[in-house]
Amino acid sequence: QVQLVESGGGLVQAGGSLRLSCAASGRTFSSYHMGWFRQAPGKEREFVAAISASGSTTDYGDSVKGRFTISRDNAKNTVYLQMSSLKPEDTAVHFCAAKATWTSPAAASAYSYWGQGTQVTVSS
Repeated sequence: QVQLVESGGGLVQAGGSLRLSCAASGRTFSSYHMGWFRQAPGKEREFVAAISASGSTTDYGDSVKGRFTISRDNAKNTVYLQMSSLKPEDTAVHFCAAKATWTSPAAASAYSYWGQGTQVTVSS
């Protein structure tokens, strides 16, 4: 069992930056691949970014590529999402997720554990 808790969401103006954190329980955090997804009202859950267990491999959704950076600190059992050049269309609840294998990292259905989400609102 893995418990995930997101934090760092809030209000930010377009063009600004925000860093989200996802704290995971357990001493086996370093064995899990991690992902960030987001969901806006009336829309499907969208892949944002993923990072392999070791941190050696990352993947990003097309809509955030070049603007967002995913990273992790296994010593702190935490994964981060650094968001820059934020746009109003980035407004969504952002979820952290964990999985045991690096298979279909962009597919929400491949993840076994999910956090409760944190709201990111970008104003124009």
